[in-house]
Amino acid sequence: MFTEEDITKQLQLLQQTVHDLIAFYQQGTDFDTMVYTYWSVKDVLGHVTFWHESFARNLKDIATGTKPHPLKGKLAEVNEQSVATNKGVSIPLLIQRLQQAQHTIEEHIYNTSITTIPYKKGSRDYNRLEHLEIVTSHINKHLKDVEAVIA
Repeated sequence: MFTEEDITKQLQLLQQTVHDLIAFYQQGTDFDTMVYTYWSVKDVLGHVTFWHESFARNLKDIATGTKPHPLKGKLAEVNEQSVATNKGVSIPLLIQRLQQAQHTIEEHIYNTSITTIPYKKGSRDYNRLEHLEIVTSHINKHLKDVEAVIA
């Protein structure tokens, strides 16, 4: 099991990771630079924002007693959707949405009545600490990848 202190430590790591990601995107760069075969630097921000909003929405739904609606589909399809739905969204708006999702997570992550949070239909649910760890790792991986192509 985990303690609320564990949640605090992991939340701080997530906050720092989100801060670092936003700082990277606010520095101004060539957002069209390709990071992966089909994703540009901008696409990565759209992908991360999409997933962060999903986590925030599912967490808030559980916290407020609403039935959550986790993402559906194969991971590759959902990831494709994450980029496609944010193609036309500006960097400042993606950053604003990412910050709002982070705020929602911070608002509800200490709710001890939450035992598990859905991730995606067809995958297992995660407890609060596991979810924070996964999200932090996910964002860190993408941050390292975008920094590597811009450096």
